[in-house]
This record gives sequence, C-alpha cells and structure tokens, in this order.
Amino acid sequence: MGPGPPCTPAAVLLAAAVCTKAGKAIVSRQFVEMTRTRIEGLLAAFPKLMNTGKQHTFVETESVRYVYQPMEKLYMVLITTKNSNILEDLETLRLFSRVIPEYCRALEENEISEHCFDLIFAFDEIVALGYRENVNLAQIRTFTEMDSHEEKVFRAVRETQEREAKAEMRRKAKELQQARRDAERQGKKAPGFGGFGSSAVSGGTTAAMITETIIETEKPKVAPAPARPSGPSKALKLGAKGKEVDNFVDKLKSEGENIMTSSVGKRSSETAKVLAPPINMESVHMKIEEKISLTCGRDGGLQNMELHGMIMLRILDEKFARIRLHVENEDKKGVQLQTHPNVDKKLFTAESLIGLKNPEKSFPINSDVGVLKWRLQTTEESFIPLTINCWPSESGNGCDVNIEYELQEESLELNDVVITIPLPSSVGAPVIGEIDGEYRHDSRRNLLEWCLPVIDAKNKSGSLEFSIAGQPNDFFPVQVSFISKKNYCNIQVTKVTQVDGNSPVRFSTETTFLVDKYEIL
Repeated sequence: MGPGPPCTPAAVLLAAAVCTKAGKAIVSRQFVEMTRTRIEGLLAAFPKLMNTGKQHTFVETESVRYVYQPMEKLYMVLITTKNSNILEDLETLRLFSRVIPEYCRALEENEISEHCFDLIFAFDEIVALGYRENVNLAQIRTFTEMDSHEEKVFRAVRETQEREAKAEMRRKAKELQQARRDAERQGKKAPGFGGFGSSAVSGGTTAAMITETIIETEKPKVAPAPARPSGPSKALKLGAKGKEVDNFVDKLKSEGENIMTSSVGKRSSETAKVLAPPINMESVHMKIEEKISLTCGRDGGLQNMELHGMIMLRILDEKFARIRLHVENEDKKGVQLQTHPNVDKKLFTAESLIGLKNPEKSFPINSDVGVLKWRLQTTEESFIPLTINCWPSESGNGCDVNIEYELQEESLELNDVVITIPLPSSVGAPVIGEIDGEYRHDSRRNLLEWCLPVIDAKNKSGSLEFSIAGQPNDFFPVQVSFISKKNYCNIQVTKVTQVDGNSPVRFSTETTFLVDKYEIL
C-alpha cells in the first residue's frame, strides 16, 4: 500500500473521488497533501476490499476507511481517517452523490471527465481542508455559478462603446463624403490628409474611396423619430415594455449591428438594454442610476438593505460646459448625500444647486462625471420595495409551494421581474397550479423562473402555486431581479441653467433602478 498520508488531524476527510468498478480514478479531489501515486494506489485497492455479494456502505484498511455509494457503473468514494464519524461521513457522501447529477446528464465515464472541473469546484464547496462545510445543494449551486453583476455591466458598457464608435465612424464618413462632393462642385481638389506635398492629394483620394465603400455598404436606415418638444425630458423608457425593447434591438440589427447574446441568461441582456444609449441625447445628458442589495429571511425580517445612487453628467457641447443643475430631493427615507469634491458643497446645501467651486471652470466634455451620489442602509421592513413570501409545506408526495409578491413602494414601476426559485435535482418538472404571469423551468440548472412583465400600483400583488418532490429547504434562496425607469429615492434634476445669465439649457435624463442582489434566504 505504500506509506500512509502525512500527519493530519483526527476525523478528517482525505479525498473524494469518482472511480470505475475496477478502481480507475476518473476525478479525484484531495483535501490534504497527498501524491497522485498515493491516491491512485488507494483507489486501485478499493475494489479488492469489498466482499462479493454483500451490501455495505464502507470498508476499512489499517490506515483509512472507504465510504462509498454505487452509481450505475461507477462509485462515489470518500476516503477518511478511521476515527471519523461514520454517520457524518454518510451524510456528506449523500450530498456528494446529489451534486454529480447537477453537472452530468448521465453517470458515465465520458460525461464525468467532461465536467471534471465543475465537479471539483463543487467538491471544494462541500469540504474545506478536510472538514465538511455547512452548505446545502442550493447554496453550492449559487456559489459555483459565480454570477458577476460587475461582469455584466462591463460587457454592456463595452457593447455600448462599440456601437458609439461605429456611429461616429459613419458620421465622419458622411462628412468626408460631403466635403469631397462640395469640393468637386466648386472645381477644387478634394481635401486630403496629412499635408506632406503630393502625398496629401493621394491621401484624399484614398479617403474618398474609403468613405464611398463605407457609405455603399451601409444598411438602410429606419425612419428617424419625430423631433421632441423643448424642455426637460422624462426618463428614457428602455426596458420598460418588452415590445419597445424588441423594436429597438430590431433597429440596431437593421443598421448592421451585431447584437451579442450572453449565456448567463436573461438578466444579462436586461442589463445591456438598460445601459444602451438613449435614442435622443441632448447636449447636456444625465444618468441617474440606483442599485439595490437586499437580504431577507424566509420567516420574515429584513436582514440588510443597502442602496447606492449616483447622478452622472455628460456634456457633448463645450458651450454648455459652465452650467448648474437644480436638484429636487423629495426623499423621506433618510438617505445620505455626498457631492463630488469639485462641486460647491455650500451651494448645494443652501440652494440644492450642483455647480463647480470655481464658477469660471467648466465641466469635462464627452465623459461621464459623477456629481452627486447617495446611500441608504436600513433594516426597516417598511422600506422593502417588493416583498416576497415563500411557503413550502410538506405533503404526501413532496412539497406544495406557495409564493406571493407585494409591491410596497407603489410609486415604482418594476419591469421584467424574474423571481427565481431553486428546485430539487432529478425529480422532474414542477406541477403548476395557479399563477399570475408566466413561468420557465430550467431543467439544466434546476430552477423555476416566475416572470412578470410589469409590477406597479395597478398590479401590486400576485401569487404562484406549484407542487414537486422535495423538502422545504430545497426552495431557498429565492432570488429576484428587475429593472425600473423610476428611481427609488426620488431624487431628480428638474432644471439646468448656465452660470452666466442663468438662462435655461435643454437636457435629457436617463433613469435606471437595478438589482445588485435581492434574495430571500
């Protein structure tokens, strides 16, 4: 058998492995220092230790204990020290055995090998340094997904930048084309680039050829939107209605844009839609964005709610760079406000005006500048914008689950709401009873997604009932995602004026309220 493992604490799990009935290791995770030769030798000796024709859940040698469970043609094997708690080891083994079908469609050697890294990551969530972690299957699934809101935002911003760059390229191409035509009508040579003698002329010809190619290959444009009336604009309704979003995406496709889709699911595409550039952007444009992070207990009670908001200013024309923003703060929840260091704090405190400390200076051009941010942290249950009650109750055939939602903040309009409920694995699809809205069953990830296009004051409550085999703990944590064109704290920019003369300036506003984390544990 070779030398034993290095000195380890008592009652420790040495390794977890999936092997064939001949003892060949397919995937193995060692939780203490152990060589490959050592683990392969232990697994190779394992089939020889079992008594033929007898049913057992463990076998022992002089140094280790094998706790195992047959899985068709394979074995799930835990190798532990001999003085470990056999009952705890069996419970750990059952959790390992439930994890494997989460990632493998069939209990076959090829399928296990293909998803070996997924299994190893899941194994590491169950055991750390040889000791069992206090986790259940739903938590393991959440931890291994590694769903990153920051990554979604980064991808959405990058796609937006690419679209803006293409639009700028077309605009420049049209300008060059028009300049060349004007020069030809006046009998002059087309304007060139550079200015190094004759090379400038050839450069101009090349530029004209390039612009012609760009213009000729450009796809037909959709008719432009009608001109907007003067005055402050309302929040842009991107993502507010599914049909409007689909029309916007279709317009981009008709213009030759490649609309990227991400495998992380619907929530990523929603974020991209919200962050898409507005169709009509004035020379002074503001983004008002809020993100909420909320954790509730399944038996009621708000564990923590934190909200961060910011006003981002973007100026496209330098003649409007010296301006002041008139802010209207109707919040009554006790948010903490903080201005940018270059903003005149006394002016904001006294008159709710955002302006630079030095009024002779200008705001940056063509870049997003955060001028005001706010934060709200509370455990007051009345501040929860959307309450979720999940009531799983055991029945003869499994569990009957009742879920209800109620909009507490009636001034909000939540769009594309998705309430995600984890389901037990390998038990089939849920039987849906009554439902407000629609649902999707993701059998691969064992999720039930309850989809509601709009939740507002007219549609402030609803319920879902379904039945499925399982235990009450299998249906948590419940996660919620939504987008909104109204912000939670009711902080708005109502007017923009120039520093000199106090004359009003047209501006546009884009308001979004997003979910960073919203879960019921």
